[in-house]
Amino acid sequence: MHIESIWQYPVKTMLGGTVSTAELAADGVAGDRWWAVRDDGAGTIGNARKMGQLMQLSAAHGADGSVVITLPGGATVSSHSPDVNAALSQHVGRPVSLWARPPADDDAFYRRKPLEGDLMVELREIFAREEGEPLPDLAKFPAAVIEYETPPGALYDCYPLLLLTTSTLRSIEQAVPESVVDVRRFRPSLVIDTGDAPGHPEFTWPGRRFAVGSAVVEVINDCPRCAAITRELTPDVPADRAILRHVVKDLDQAVGVYATVVQPGVVTVGDELIPL
Repeated sequence: MHIESIWQYPVKTMLGGTVSTAELAADGVAGDRWWAVRDDGAGTIGNARKMGQLMQLSAAHGADGSVVITLPGGATVSSHSPDVNAALSQHVGRPVSLWARPPADDDAFYRRKPLEGDLMVELREIFAREEGEPLPDLAKFPAAVIEYETPPGALYDCYPLLLLTTSTLRSIEQAVPESVVDVRRFRPSLVIDTGDAPGHPEFTWPGRRFAVGSAVVEVINDCPRCAAITRELTPDVPADRAILRHVVKDLDQAVGVYATVVQPGVVTVGDELIPL
């Protein structure tokens, strides 16, 4: 097994891109999710579950410490531009603002707002579950996500890394041939080439550690999937609920696995994933 691609998402929920080499630290891939969009009206961090339009934008780090966002149609706007919040607000249809990742002690930024409606209705909306479909096992998520939208000081939802295999992508393509199974729907950190291995080999990895490059990662559990994988990314990758129906019905609601970094280091495309 070896790294097929390394993904970096400079702005939470927006599309990102691949890099050939990257540092892995406690907060994941260096340069990953260093920025976020905030819903100014709700006072919450924007995510694909509530603000799917963000997944139609792509972000890249600028040379001057900025982040450059590409809008549908190809126009770009920099985080240094006075027009950036207006451009983002126009795209998503509500007042929003772009934030560099605040420190962990900025409690007000990260703390989850009290729920005003019915919890089960809210969970079904977040996870895009249809009538009769089960909700995921919430014990698979870290305790911090009950109190906070993301772990304080970080902008990933649950854990810093998401590992996905080429076997999984191939298996989903075979299961839902009418759908566009684009790797970007699943927002992996590392895509691992597992050759001809059938099915979803990463589902056997929870609890195991792997050396990769000069880093060591530990797989925590599988990744329950939500509304994010149903969203439109581009006109060529349209909104699609069939993939999620397959995931819920046939894959115990999960695609890929969450992992943490137990030994920081550098990883490069082509590095082997070695079981420890």
